[in-house]
Amino acid sequence: MVTELHRLVDAGTVGQRLPSTRALQARLGVGPVTVQRALGRLVAEGRLVTRPGSGTFIASRRTTRTGDTDWQQVALGPSPVHPSGLDQVVHLANAPGLQLGAGYLDAGLRADARLATALGRAARRPDAWASPPAAGLPELRSWFGRQLGADPEHVLITSGSQSALSATMRAILPAGHPVLFATPTYPGALAVARSAGLTPISVPCDHDGLRPDLLRDAFARTSARLLVIQPTYANPGGSVLAAHRRGEILDICRVAGAFVIEDDYARWLGFAGEQTPPPLFVDDDRGQVITIVSLTKILAPSLRVSAVIARGPVMNRIGAMRIVDDFFVSRPLQHTVIELVSGPGWAAQLRAVGTALRERASALVAAVAHELPDCAATPPLGGISMFVGLPRGVDEGATVAAAARLGVVVGPGRYYTIGEQETAHLRLSYAGIPAQDIPTAVALLARALHDRS
Repeated sequence: MVTELHRLVDAGTVGQRLPSTRALQARLGVGPVTVQRALGRLVAEGRLVTRPGSGTFIASRRTTRTGDTDWQQVALGPSPVHPSGLDQVVHLANAPGLQLGAGYLDAGLRADARLATALGRAARRPDAWASPPAAGLPELRSWFGRQLGADPEHVLITSGSQSALSATMRAILPAGHPVLFATPTYPGALAVARSAGLTPISVPCDHDGLRPDLLRDAFARTSARLLVIQPTYANPGGSVLAAHRRGEILDICRVAGAFVIEDDYARWLGFAGEQTPPPLFVDDDRGQVITIVSLTKILAPSLRVSAVIARGPVMNRIGAMRIVDDFFVSRPLQHTVIELVSGPGWAAQLRAVGTALRERASALVAAVAHELPDCAATPPLGGISMFVGLPRGVDEGATVAAAARLGVVVGPGRYYTIGEQETAHLRLSYAGIPAQDIPTAVALLARALHDRS
């Protein structure tokens, strides 16, 4: 329909009146709603203009001035922005093919319908479009507090965990300082650190999570004052910090006088039937741990609502940085979350996602074991992805490209690491692919790997 209207507009002249909606319905064989939506799209594009009482007319053509922009390279100077592969990770989520690279749930698992209903109710509230308190609506702060065992006064509502990571890191450390990362780690956090002028330092993990011995050495060598860690269902491997290491990790940070950013992005992405570990901050009585928890992964990519849990002066700094960045989180969006999590739809969403993720993870583990026996992989304990080590000497980039040609999207492992690695890796996500498609996707990946070996 939109394509046909584009042809009609291109064939017409500026100022020409379009046929009536009824005439367009008859001409194109579609219903009135379809015609109105298509006309609305062309109006938004600037191709058409509506005049109440007169009709819809072809708008004047816009001309784009093309001049020499090379001067900008001199004026801009060195770029302070370091995407660290985050732009490519975002691109992968929308790439066509069998999706083993997506970072978000597919349409079948998203809470689209529940969010639409909740948004409708939220928008009808009398105060829906008023400015909210800077720290967030009290009802939403209380809900996050109850979920995680925190005082509502220690909860700050933020616009997604990426924004929260940025505000928190910049509030704690000035440019030029080192920051320790439990690796492998989330590329978005690395992008924040590098773009803020911080220096990421790798502290490797094993099957039990962050290694305390290497953390102790890293603090001694760098005098760092901040550790970034994902202790629960870490991205990209789905690992969990072992219970016997939690206290030791916090003790090491306490001796070093360092803060801990706990990126708890997967708080509600545990497998059905499994108990999700409590957040690290429940073991902290000194305000060292700053926990960031998000609703984006469990609900929908465009639901950009998260919370920061912190105590003491650091909360004031983070809150001030948040105001500098974006004032506050949209009130209708906060009300939408309150409407959803306060009703039965929240528990239903948790059950549906937990069951599906468990099924998909099992399918991926089995397929990798069968099709990629020479690859190193530890089954995820939760979350949405698995980190797979490739055989020594295999070219990671060539494998990703070969898989794409066969219609399979996978994530390059280099984006999740810091510095040189002995072997290459792939991040395989099961968030955006049904369980029944996973064996086919992994078989094609095995073929791509074989072709590149």
